[in-house]
Amino acid sequence: MTSGQRKRTDGGWGQHPCPPSRDGKLLIDAGFAGARPQIADALAGISSDPIKRLINTHWHFDHIDGNEWLHSAGATILAHENTRKHLSVNTRVEGWDFTFMASPSGAIPSEVFTTERTVELNGEKIALKHYAPAHTDSDIDVHFTHADIIHIGDTFWNGYYPFIDYSTAGSIDGMIQATKANLAKIMNDTIVVPGHGPIGDKSQLIFYRDLLVGTRDKVATLKKQGRSLEEIVAMRPTAAWDDKWGGGFMSPRMFTGLVFKGV
Repeated sequence: MTSGQRKRTDGGWGQHPCPPSRDGKLLIDAGFAGARPQIADALAGISSDPIKRLINTHWHFDHIDGNEWLHSAGATILAHENTRKHLSVNTRVEGWDFTFMASPSGAIPSEVFTTERTVELNGEKIALKHYAPAHTDSDIDVHFTHADIIHIGDTFWNGYYPFIDYSTAGSIDGMIQATKANLAKIMNDTIVVPGHGPIGDKSQLIFYRDLLVGTRDKVATLKKQGRSLEEIVAMRPTAAWDDKWGGGFMSPRMFTGLVFKGV
């Protein structure tokens, strides 16, 4: 997403009324480094304005892998302080059975904040806020307040069961609290940008909250009764949502296991 864009009611992307892009382009998350040609072409198709800023919603590789080339193209990188912390050292994610090596210096955010930060770009006020640990301990939301577009990173996977990174302090309860906070912040017509999946709205976020809460309650009840993970998986606590949400990176079994771990 670049500063100044606003989704039209016909489903296309139009320009939110604002002054010319004197402050250059802003990107939210960097994607994979291998996608550089496609990202560069897309940016060139918007305008010839230079890339000036990049905001990371959290530290995971699929959101920061392109940091280095975007920095070399002129972007100052802004993120929560825990994103810089994790990118500066080798960081283990047990859920993926993988240790990520420290990032090169050009990929590490040079600007960080702790709780909240406001950025003014191209006539748009962009409010950044850190969540309590949810998907990770580095998650932030990015709210384009005039355009009423909010990017909530991997606290929301639209159409897919989410991954929760317990290795960097994520939790199912934190995901639920983040989703409730997101719902309290947005209006019915707010455009909601997830970390994965298509652009969403408040109704989809309500569905997602109910999915998280419903699964957590079912799994917690069964675990309290002494059921093993294998027994709970066999009972299909996510069955009500599997047809719509079970076809992604996180299978119903994997998601159930993550919830089990956190209750």
